[in-house]
Amino acid sequence: MFAVIETGGKQYKVTKGDVFDIEKLEGKDGEAVKFDKVLLVDDKVGTPTLSGATVTGKIVEHKRGEKIVVFKMKAKKRYQKTQGHRQSLTTVEITDIKA
Repeated sequence: MFAVIETGGKQYKVTKGDVFDIEKLEGKDGEAVKFDKVLLVDDKVGTPTLSGATVTGKIVEHKRGEKIVVFKMKAKKRYQKTQGHRQSLTTVEITDIKA
């Protein structure tokens, strides 16, 4: 059984036991988290979401992603700007899918 959930403005295809990184969620390590925006479960498609369908997971850890470098430049204008960014992430393990 698989489901497609939406969180943090992105969609993820998940199955029971999957461990993946998503944008930061509130909560402590080991806490349960519930995803209510379920777009699809196996062959049932929501319009836009399925009512009554939930996906539950467990927060494994909070961490920061890899650093990316943002470099802006305007040619022939002597303008350069370098900036770095690290996204805050939460690692989640899917424990249950209910349709």
